[in-house]
Amino acid sequence: MTKAPNVFAGLALQTTCRAINNLETETLIRQQMSQTIEELNKLIAGSKIFIKSFSGLVTKLVVLPEYFLTGFPMGEPIMDWASRACISPDGEEYEKLSKVAQDNGVYLSGNVYELDDNFPKIYFQTSFIIAPNGNIILRYRRLISMYSPTPHDLLERYIDLYGEDSLFPVVNTEIGNLAAIASEEILFPEIARALALRGAEIICHSSSEVGSPSLTPKQVAKRARAYENMTYILSANSAGITGIDIPSSSTDGGSMILDYTGRVLAESDTGESMCANAAIDLCSLRSARSRPGMINMLARQRLELFASTYSNKHIYPANNMLDGGDYNIPDRQHFESTMNATITRLLEEGIISS
Repeated sequence: MTKAPNVFAGLALQTTCRAINNLETETLIRQQMSQTIEELNKLIAGSKIFIKSFSGLVTKLVVLPEYFLTGFPMGEPIMDWASRACISPDGEEYEKLSKVAQDNGVYLSGNVYELDDNFPKIYFQTSFIIAPNGNIILRYRRLISMYSPTPHDLLERYIDLYGEDSLFPVVNTEIGNLAAIASEEILFPEIARALALRGAEIICHSSSEVGSPSLTPKQVAKRARAYENMTYILSANSAGITGIDIPSSSTDGGSMILDYTGRVLAESDTGESMCANAAIDLCSLRSARSRPGMINMLARQRLELFASTYSNKHIYPANNMLDGGDYNIPDRQHFESTMNATITRLLEEGIISS
């Protein structure tokens, strides 16, 4: 573990997502992606200057919203979305994002749809972290999704290729131990706990979620995940989505930064905003984790109590896309039928009741 840094500013940058769904050619899609990255570079640079002037803190970590380059598939087939909206791990989009991190001297986290040469014709939704030197230091592939492939759907083959450590990556950096969670996965406590048990201190949460003046499930979950795991959470929501056939402000507002007590340090209203910025104090977090007391939620865990329950219960099936030595390319019906079969089995086992 590196020595805790001086207090620095973290920023959950709330930006408009410009969807590619209605763009007709790959040229137009790539041009729009490039323009989005150029605009982000300017917004980050300007935000850094303002935050330094306002608080005296240097911004060292910036989190971007979910699928900020493309928007999400509105029923497009897996292969179609893979060919149109997804980027390569060594492609020009990542090169340009690396330059943004370098230009601004920040750790940059975001979420994209990403190709993988080991799994042609499909994609994974990937959260990344890029270091200030431009190196991609973390890739986290979303594990729980409704209509997109995940490593869990291909678990045996995925682990054979990348190892179990690839499922819950945590990276040690000069600003702390960083990890990432994608979108609605914040609702599943096991993911954040798995990251915390691997040392995560700051969780980058790229999201695109319902904008509401009421407390939403995700907003409740962020508070809980931060408190129960004693982690900072930087959660960036989109400032609406344009270029797609839904009302643009449906996913707008509520980007926030939470400290390790579950307290919201800063929160954005609607629209493009840098208001979700706050001081990140790793010394304070590490001190709290090191003190005996009732609020030390990590030191009070008794995981052996739950091991048999988790090992003996199987809910949504792993490897459901594997077919012998190959894999199926699913459609929406595959995911819906898999969930229906899961619910039927849970009823039969008495885990849920009709």
